[in-house]
Amino acid sequence: MPASPPLLPEHLDPVFWEPDRLGTDSAWWGHVPFAHWLVAATHPRVLVELGTHSGVSYAAFCRAVAEGGLTTRCVAVDTWRGDLQAGHYGAAVYRELRDWHDARHAHFSRLVRADFDTARGMFGAGTIDLLHIDGLHDYPAVRHDFDTWRPALSDRGVVLLHDTEMREPGFEVWRLWDELRHRHPSFAFTHGYGLGVLAVGAHPPAALAALCAATGTKREARLRRMFATVGERWVSEQTLRQALAREAKAADPAA
Repeated sequence: MPASPPLLPEHLDPVFWEPDRLGTDSAWWGHVPFAHWLVAATHPRVLVELGTHSGVSYAAFCRAVAEGGLTTRCVAVDTWRGDLQAGHYGAAVYRELRDWHDARHAHFSRLVRADFDTARGMFGAGTIDLLHIDGLHDYPAVRHDFDTWRPALSDRGVVLLHDTEMREPGFEVWRLWDELRHRHPSFAFTHGYGLGVLAVGAHPPAALAALCAATGTKREARLRRMFATVGERWVSEQTLRQALAREAKAADPAA
C-alpha cells in the first residue's frame, strides 16, 4: 500500500511555531509566522535587520535559523535610543534584549548598536540575502535606507518593508512601497500594519518567487488570509498578556 501523503506539508511547520519573546510589546506580532516561514524556506546566507527595538521580528528570524540548523549569519542594527515615532527609551530595552539574545543566538547573530549609515560599511556589495527595513518611517528616511543598502543586496536579495499600510502623519513607507512594487516581483500583506515583500535580486529563492507570482491571482487572498489568521493568534496572545499585566499592576501597584 502506498504511503499516505502528509496531513500537513512539513514546509509549513514554521508557520505554526510558537514565537519567542512572548510578552514583549511590538507591532510586528502579526507577521511572526511569515518571518519563520520565510527564513526556513529561503535559507538566507546573511540576514540584516535595520530597526530592532524590543526584538520581536529579529527573534523570529533567529528562531528560524536556530530551529532549521541553518548557517545564516544574522545582524541587527539599531541605536536602541528610539526616535520620534517609536518614542525615546533608555538603555534597559537594549540590555534586556542583549541578555536574551546572547544566551541563545550569539554564535550566529550580532546586535550592532549604531546608526544605519555607519553600519552599512560592515557589508560589501552583493552580500545580504534578506534585509528587513523598519527604521524611521517618513519617506525621505525609508527611501534613504533602501537606496543606501540596495547595493549590499545579493542576486537572491529579498527586502521586507514594515508598516506599508500605515497612513498616519509621518508614516510614509506606503509611498516607497507603491514605487518599488511595480519595479520588482512583490507580495503585500495588509494585516499587522502592512508588510511589503520585494524580490530585488535577479535570482530570488524559488519559494519567494512563487509567493510573488501569486500577486494578482486568486491565490493572493488565500495566502494573505493564511498568514493573517495565524498571526492574529499571536496578536491576541499579546493583547491578553498586556491586559493581565495591567490588572495585576492595578491590584498591586507595588509589584
